[in-house]
Amino acid sequence: MKNKILTGLLLVLIGGWGSLSAQNVGSNYARQVNTLIGTKGVGLTSGYLYPGATYPYGMVQFTPSYFSKRSGFVINQLSGGGCEHMGNFPTFPVKGKLKMSPDNILNYRINISEEKGHAGYYEAKVQEDIHAKLTVTERTGMASYEYPADQQYGTVIIGGGISATPIEQAAIVITAPNKCEGYAEGGNFCGLRTPYKVYFVAEFDTDALESGTWKRDELKPNTTFAEGEYSGVYFTFDVNKKKNIQYKIGVSYVSVENARENLKAENTGWDFLQIQNQAESKWNHYLGKIEVEGTNPDRTTQFYTHLYRSFIHPNVCSDVNGEYMGADFRVHKSRSKHYTSFSNWDTYRTQIQLLSILDPEVASDIVISHQLFAEEAGGAFPRWVMANIETGVMQGDPTPILISNAYAFGARNYDPKPIFKTMRKGAEEPGAMSQEVEARPGLKQYLDKGYYNASIQLEYTSADFAIAQFALHAVGDEFASWRYFHFARSWKNLYNPETGWLQSRNPDGSWKPLTEDFRESTYKNYFWMVPYDIAGLIEIIGGKAAAEKRLDEFFTRLDAGYNDAWFASGNEPSFHIPWIYNWVGTPYKAQEIINRVLNEQYSSKIDGLPGNDDLGTMGAWYVFACIGLYPEIPGVGGFTVNTPIFSSVKVHLKKGDMVIKGGSEKNIYIKSMKLNGKPYDSTWIDWDQLNNGATIEYTTSSKPDVKWGTKVTPPSFP
Repeated sequence: MKNKILTGLLLVLIGGWGSLSAQNVGSNYARQVNTLIGTKGVGLTSGYLYPGATYPYGMVQFTPSYFSKRSGFVINQLSGGGCEHMGNFPTFPVKGKLKMSPDNILNYRINISEEKGHAGYYEAKVQEDIHAKLTVTERTGMASYEYPADQQYGTVIIGGGISATPIEQAAIVITAPNKCEGYAEGGNFCGLRTPYKVYFVAEFDTDALESGTWKRDELKPNTTFAEGEYSGVYFTFDVNKKKNIQYKIGVSYVSVENARENLKAENTGWDFLQIQNQAESKWNHYLGKIEVEGTNPDRTTQFYTHLYRSFIHPNVCSDVNGEYMGADFRVHKSRSKHYTSFSNWDTYRTQIQLLSILDPEVASDIVISHQLFAEEAGGAFPRWVMANIETGVMQGDPTPILISNAYAFGARNYDPKPIFKTMRKGAEEPGAMSQEVEARPGLKQYLDKGYYNASIQLEYTSADFAIAQFALHAVGDEFASWRYFHFARSWKNLYNPETGWLQSRNPDGSWKPLTEDFRESTYKNYFWMVPYDIAGLIEIIGGKAAAEKRLDEFFTRLDAGYNDAWFASGNEPSFHIPWIYNWVGTPYKAQEIINRVLNEQYSSKIDGLPGNDDLGTMGAWYVFACIGLYPEIPGVGGFTVNTPIFSSVKVHLKKGDMVIKGGSEKNIYIKSMKLNGKPYDSTWIDWDQLNNGATIEYTTSSKPDVKWGTKVTPPSFP
């Protein structure tokens, strides 16, 4: 606790312009977050993260665009989404009066420097000496622009027809000397069309001296309306006497009227510090669900930053009146909050389990939101949703896994029967659709023959195993459960004894080339993609010694790319593999590898992530790895263990605290373990043993203990 308080004090003292909120420093977890971690770089090895301000599950992300900081402070951006997207309604303060059109803003060459950020707050210098500060509520953003003393005029530009990808239509209108509103439609994600509509209402705390519009390279002073791509409005203020100009914006994906109501409900005044404090307080509520203690302040910063990113998505998309834009492009009204931003191929592996443990009410609403999306979109679950659009990105059928994981870890506030019906539709009806995206391509061959393209089939078999678990435990349908267990066993049809690997097959049963049909990964990664039957996987290649040798070769590198034949720390199909050592009888190797990944592949630098965060997936992986518990098996409530990185962890659960003691940065090997005071010699703990509160105590060592954790093999489901 002493170290935690000192860390909080240090971060406040070095926080620069950021104001100290009313929160007790020792519990101000928001200030222990560094939003700049992972914001640098491009491509598959970058975090694709933004540094700006957002709210837990918030509709608004008020931030410099990851895709170009010179394009302004935008109001929507996915955290770690690996393709250009969104970035609507950018705003920027500039010195003086506007003399040329901002055009697409990208060419306006506005510089951002001296960035700082923590949960709910961001600040930077614009054009060297304009001090910009950003904060948020759930559905609104607020900015404070402080102009330098020698400036008489200051201008704020707001883009209507500008985003990170080409839009289809936009319009923006100045409605008063200090107000504007508008909408934008369209865009894409990973090259796939995303025709969502987003609306805004914005206002300043003072009237403008001058205003106007622009479109492309034409500046239009004293006009009030602009439409189309590369268009926007500007407001010029007399900052000779009032140096600080404040701006706030309300957002809705339903209508301008709802955007106005959102702004009215959540930010009625002009007290920036009050809004910032409210955002920090909300973040402290969520981040405080896990308390950690250790001797490494840098590790604490990383931990709370990754926990913070685990709570950014999914996003609320319903307005304060309950309305949301459905997957059928009609306005619906929800009794609870409705959510979007579903990167399910990623988040089913780690993030949904963490949310279900820490916030089961919201996780239940997320499940309901998926079911409503399916009902509105044609009957099948989506894979990857942005706004109200199923993008079809990635492969497999991940949503049944996500929902089964949510149920397994305690998010159960919904009727499981219609959800199970939707699962079955996608799993057994070839051609079942979610909007314009087929739920399971190749399903007929998979059902008829029991084999298909390897990486897709291995995602399908995991989904079928998760459906089996949901059928058994949520619905109580044992017959259906055994049917899906049968489908899940078809992974064995991909095993080629001649090569010793899992491999794609042609419709006639012949083998395709070994390296074919592995998307964003390799055959050496996807070989281990049978997390529910690891014992069967070990047996099929000749036993534990053979599996251990294969793992040792696989972990020769920890930084492999998607198409490399080693462990890729930044790629989801690799995430669970270090813990497989617990199944082969050498858990000390799992402890060693995980510690190396945490120390070698992650840091607190701006390039401190090994890959895309993917809407909290990597953040949740980091959290689980640090506390020494990992949800290895889809649809099964339980953890396989590794050495915690902190000396003390306290997880506040609904029915009691889960306390984990004895972890270490240096003594990375487990020598002994106790569960609720009794010796425990297994590398698996059922969630039922923890969810009412429990104490796990470790004795650790700097040297491997080759015997601990080897007497009881973790579960497999052959």
